Amino acid sequence: MKKKNPAPSLTGRQKKYLRGLGHHLDQCLLVGRDGLAENVLQSCDDSLRAHELIKVKLGQNCPLEKKEAADMIAAQTGSHLVQLIGRTILLYRPNRDLPPDKTIHLPR
Repeated sequence: MKKKNPAPSLTGRQKKYLRGLGHHLDQCLLVGRDGLAENVLQSCDDSLRAHELIKVKLGQNCPLEKKEAADMIAAQTGSHLVQLIGRTILLYRPNRDLPPDKTIHLPR
């Protein structure tokens, strides 16, 4: 997968807002022993395109360190690393193609 252009940076207020939205989300992707294989990154990209805000869980047998994995996923998908708690990563990437009622409207 090609590296995507990074989205504009988020303010602290915007990250706090996204953490609040992400609190009740269930994980949509599990990274296992194969690490960040092409299919995992593609699934992550597809989920971000559909939902903008997703949770990714790193399994116990994931060969990467959690900070390294979080940074790599964010860089490869062009998303923002909003939060890393334990082995759970919260990622955000805006999608202008979603209908207005489905998009996340960040505070300024």
